[in-house]
Amino acid sequence: MDKTNQIKVTLENIGRRFNRDWIFRGIDYTFNSGESYAILGPNGSGKSTLLQILNGSLTQSAGSINFFTGDKPIDIEQVFQHLSLAAPYLELIEEFTLTEMIDFHFKFKTYLPGMDNEAVIELLNMPTSKHKMIRYFSSGMKQRLKLALAFCADTAILMLDEPTSNLDNQGVEWYLSLIQKYAKGRLTIVGSNQQHEYSFCAHQINITDYKK
Repeated sequence: MDKTNQIKVTLENIGRRFNRDWIFRGIDYTFNSGESYAILGPNGSGKSTLLQILNGSLTQSAGSINFFTGDKPIDIEQVFQHLSLAAPYLELIEEFTLTEMIDFHFKFKTYLPGMDNEAVIELLNMPTSKHKMIRYFSSGMKQRLKLALAFCADTAILMLDEPTSNLDNQGVEWYLSLIQKYAKGRLTIVGSNQQHEYSFCAHQINITDYKK
């Protein structure tokens, strides 16, 4: 990978508290380009909270987080340009059709080489739903769409929180095929407590190791 495209995220003594209680604290860790990481822990342990700190949508209560492309620091406000996120708490615009939702998303992101609106719809296997409003999608269809939007954006960082939520067995297989096709060379971070979601990850971070 070109050094200028290499992404690194460093955490130094990161902690987050809710009211007076620490969710986690004292996390020192480095995430590197091309590597895959699983953030593990039971429900309510703080996996999503750590992911939100990593994607810049939530500030830490203690410590510092730094992003680098090559050796050059990235401003926290610009981090979104370098990452894609699929998460249960991310909302889709219910009034948009599938085609409109894809077009809207890629006003802010760049397609992976070779991808376009039609290719995303083909990847989703939803040709008959291209003009259907998102509000009429099943929960599984919505989750597939969130994943496709994240995987098909040309970003160095891929963050996936509970990626197979609302997916049936066929959907899980589809998710794993996306990992094989589109996660290579990217910094991939998965928040999960289900092994099938993160079995490919080379590194694991357990939130319970950072409880007070």
